[in-house]
Amino acid sequence: MTTVELRSSIVADLDQMSVEMLENVQHYVRRLRRHARTVNKAAAKEEVPDIVLSLLGAGTPVAADDLNARKAYNGNSSSHR
Repeated sequence: MTTVELRSSIVADLDQMSVEMLENVQHYVRRLRRHARTVNKAAAKEEVPDIVLSLLGAGTPVAADDLNARKAYNGNSSSHR
């Protein structure tokens, strides 16, 4: 094989590898986007617990004596753990 033929062969191989790599990246990105849509739909359907809302200032307030909202989280405001 001459040097020109060898170079042509290498260039052709590199071109083919570039095409295959691009296709793999495109496939990967499509899968990521599909997964992200599925996760976003599931997250949108999930209800945010009252304790989280209260800690964000949007739900029922936590009692002043409830350190770290433990009583509210455990659902029992009268007993300590």
